[in-house]
Parts: sequence; structure tokens; C-alpha cells
Amino acid sequence: MLGIAEAQHEEVEPQATCLVVNQLTCSLVGQTAILQVAPGSRAAALYGKGEVTVSYLCHYGLNPAFQDAMIQGGMVITGRDVNGEARMVELPQHPFFMATLFLPQATSVPETPDPLIVGYLQAAMV
Repeated sequence: MLGIAEAQHEEVEPQATCLVVNQLTCSLVGQTAILQVAPGSRAAALYGKGEVTVSYLCHYGLNPAFQDAMIQGGMVITGRDVNGEARMVELPQHPFFMATLFLPQATSVPETPDPLIVGYLQAAMV
């Protein structure tokens, strides 16, 4: 998206010099937390509300040093934790590009599927 040829993920290449995704200072594994959803975002439309409770299973996230570049490149941070940290992003011009640090499938069941999963399936059927 940004044309950074040397961009890496710390889990895959821990010695890389251009870590766009790096280890979080505090692991989110096993945590459940409130996520603030940006008004007007696809996520807000799918969830139908501005705040959701999510379950995490991750040690890695967006390196804050690249946050401004990602925003300038068209990515929108649409979910933040109570400390303002990015936890969900979208590419609004894409049919369905959403990335989360939480696991929508962790609490999704056939009777009450997570709205992000429903949105993904609806986009795939178009």
C-alpha cells in the first residue's frame, strides 16, 4: 500500500530494520476490552453502535511510527482501545478490507455471528 519494499512483521523477521508490525508493549492475549468504533466507518455501520466489547489473542500490532504514513496512504483507523491505540483499520475504497487485533470469530456463533463476519460474507457475495 505504501510501497515500502523492506516492510516486515516482527513475528516473521524480528531482526528487520523496517518493522511496520511490531510486538506490543503489553500482550493482549486473553484480554477482553472495549473498542471505540469510529462514526461513519464500515465497522460502525456493521456493528450499529460506537462501542463494542472484543476478545484479543495477539502479541503484535501496528508500529506507531508508521501510523501517520498508513493514514496518508488511505488506511483509516476505525477502532481504538480506551487508551486510543489502533486496534482496527479499514481501507474505505476497498470492497472489504478490515484488519483487527481482536478475533471476531472468537465470539461468533451461527445464531449470533459477529457483524464483521457477516459484512465480509456479504461483500464476498457481490
